[in-house]
Amino acid sequence: MKHLLNRRIRLAGLALATGAALTAGAAQAQDKGTVHLAYVEWSSEVASTNVMRAVLEQAGYEVDMTSLSAAAMWQAVSTGDADALLAGWLPTTHEDYYAQLKDQLVDTGVNLDGTKLGLVVPSYVEAESIAELNEYADDFDGKIVGIDPGAGIMRLTEDVIDAYELDLDLQTGSGATMSAALKAAIDNEEAIAVTGWTPHWMFARWDLKYLEDPENVYGGAEQIHTIVRQGLEEDMPEAYAILDAFEWTAEDMGEVMLMNQEEDADPYESAKQWVEENQEQVQEWLDAAN
Repeated sequence: MKHLLNRRIRLAGLALATGAALTAGAAQAQDKGTVHLAYVEWSSEVASTNVMRAVLEQAGYEVDMTSLSAAAMWQAVSTGDADALLAGWLPTTHEDYYAQLKDQLVDTGVNLDGTKLGLVVPSYVEAESIAELNEYADDFDGKIVGIDPGAGIMRLTEDVIDAYELDLDLQTGSGATMSAALKAAIDNEEAIAVTGWTPHWMFARWDLKYLEDPENVYGGAEQIHTIVRQGLEEDMPEAYAILDAFEWTAEDMGEVMLMNQEEDADPYESAKQWVEENQEQVQEWLDAAN
C-alpha cells in the first residue's frame, strides 16, 4: 500500500505504541481504497478515530488505524505515511509539532471546539485555585498525578509548578494510571490533583472541578483539529471531504468514551453503535462527499 507506515518512521526512532495497526475488514468496502488514520492512545482520540473509521467504512472505504506516540502521529501524516489524524490539539498541546511540520500538512479545521487543560480535583477538595495548593500540599501527598512525560500538558504543568512556586512534584505515568489514581482517591474521599483535560470521560463519571489558573499558564480553551497529508484531496476527494466535514461536540465524544469504559468494551464496536444511533448527523458528513 502506497501510504503504509514504512521504514522511515522506524529509522527515525518513532516506535509504534502498544495498540499496533488495526485493519478494518469492511465487507461493504467498494474498492475505493484504504484510508490510513494515525492516532494517539488518549481516550478522546480512540473515540474519534474509531468513529471516523466506522463512517469511512459506511462510505465504502477500507480503513487502517495505527496507534502512535503524539510525535510519531504528526510525523506520519507529514511524510504521507498516514493519511490523516483527528487529534490535533491546538493551539497549545501540540503547538511544537504543528510549528515544526505545518508546511508539510493540511489543516482541514476544527472537529471539536471547547477543549480545556488544567489541574483537576474532586469537587469536595477545599482548594479552588492553583495558587492555594501550597496551603494544602500535605493533603495531596506533595504530588500532582500526571500522564505521559512527553505530553504537552506535562510541559505546561512544569511551567505551572514554577509560576506558582508549588511545593508539589509532578508524577509521570499514563492516562490510565492517572484515572486509576483518581478513582482510588475518590473511593476513599481523599484529596488528589491530576493533570486533566476536557473532553474526558472522567467528568461524566465523577464530580470534578478545574482549579482556577489566575496566571493563565494553561492558556484558554483549545480546539481539536483534523490534519491530513498533502495530496489527499487530489488522491481521495470523497474521503477528504468526509474528514473535512467531520465535526461533533464534547457531549457526542463523551457518549463514546463512556461506552469504552464499560467492562470488555471494544472501541470499534462502541463507535459503530454510536454511528448507527446518530445516522442523521453522520449523513451530513457523508453528504459532503457528494
